Amino acid sequence: MLNESPVPSRPADRVDVPPASGLAARRRSALVVLCFVQFMLVLDDTVVSVALPSLRDDLGFGSAGLAWVVNAYFLAFGGLLLLFGRAGDLLGRRRVFIAGVALFGIASLACGLAQEPWQLVTGRFVQGAGAAMAAPAALSLITLMFPEARERAWALGIWGGIAGLGGTLGLVISGALTGLASWRWIFLINLPVAVLAVVLLPRLVGESRADHRPRLDVPGAALGTGAVLALVYGLLQAGESGWTGRAVAVPLLLAAVLAVSFVAVESRTAEPLVPLAFLASRTRAVANGGTLLFSAAFYAMAFLLMIHLQTVLGYGPLKAGFAYLPYGAGILAGMWLSSRAVIRFGMRPTLVVSFLISAAGLLLLSGVAPSDGYAAGVLPGMLITSLGCGLSLPALTVAAVSGTDKENAGLGSAVLNSVQQIGGAVGVAVLVSIAARRSDDLADPLRAATEGFSYALTIAAVLLAVGAVLIAVLLRTSPQPPAHHR
Repeated sequence: MLNESPVPSRPADRVDVPPASGLAARRRSALVVLCFVQFMLVLDDTVVSVALPSLRDDLGFGSAGLAWVVNAYFLAFGGLLLLFGRAGDLLGRRRVFIAGVALFGIASLACGLAQEPWQLVTGRFVQGAGAAMAAPAALSLITLMFPEARERAWALGIWGGIAGLGGTLGLVISGALTGLASWRWIFLINLPVAVLAVVLLPRLVGESRADHRPRLDVPGAALGTGAVLALVYGLLQAGESGWTGRAVAVPLLLAAVLAVSFVAVESRTAEPLVPLAFLASRTRAVANGGTLLFSAAFYAMAFLLMIHLQTVLGYGPLKAGFAYLPYGAGILAGMWLSSRAVIRFGMRPTLVVSFLISAAGLLLLSGVAPSDGYAAGVLPGMLITSLGCGLSLPALTVAAVSGTDKENAGLGSAVLNSVQQIGGAVGVAVLVSIAARRSDDLADPLRAATEGFSYALTIAAVLLAVGAVLIAVLLRTSPQPPAHHR
């Protein structure tokens, strides 16, 4: 363990934690709280997937309305990240984090008690808004609590791995709670985590904000938020109805217009919401590009594999949920290896190898046939894919927030989270529609579903291979010096 000692004065780029003999313990405790919250926020990306049939039956959803139980959360979370990430830099990251967690908890209670479809959809949108406040603030607090490179790699490795675990275990938890109790508990289990975070975090971490606090760039905030909202909405519509209708073309065109306007405004504003120089960092740009491809592949994989397990292999919701448990174990193993690999071999080799491992796992999964058993057919590809995922996520997180400080940590965190959400929406919209089109060409339903699943996962593997090549060619980082592991 690294030695900790009180510091006589707080550096400018560090969270204001009171100097004391218990500083290391406080930071570790704060990291645990922040990781639990991130686990909860990411879990809610996927936790409703298995419960959708029960929601439809209990609340009387139509097919179009049911999709918005998922989409409302994605839309608010992805669309509001940039705004709230920058707000944390200016107003105080701890303040914005606590407000976001409290809002998320209240919305979770409303979802769990919902009696009408509109109540659940509204609650999911408010959940997404709370997540957009809390997620970038949490990551920026971790980034500033651990300013030394080796410590930061260790802390962000844990944070990134826990985030990946949340996305996967959402399916397990949803299947277990829906099968054994009620769909309402997939929302109500958020309440203890939210309450503990609101109570404990102010005792562990002081307030942190940028020293230079300009007025919020309102035109930039409106254009940037509008562009991301329109983009995510258009992609979600494409996932539901294909790419040819006005419901897809209009929001995507609007997103493009708003994005161009955003760049034009930010280039002329004295104190922009997102300084263009911030986006020009090569390491951060490559990391966010890799994250986009990574999220597209893995969000689509999680969606398609859950459908494949239930419709082709005949698993029930509970069995399908528990079938994902080894995936979580693989992520934990990869997460344990990731920070060590980054420290010993450097960022670029770690990311290239992890992307290629995941691509190999997806290719194995793409070959799962209706007659295959779980142990010989599903499990090998799942374990290899999850190991690569666990290796990738922490390293991508470290690279994406590299070079951020007290002035822009919230912005860096928000950009990363936005890229993750947009990548997930792109992956589900594009790859699920590709799988559906491939299936339409075949008459036999079982063979059609298998062919569509296999084709889409093959494309996801290609995306990761492309990401590995881009990282190998474009990423330039130096290996970290050896360090003691915690």
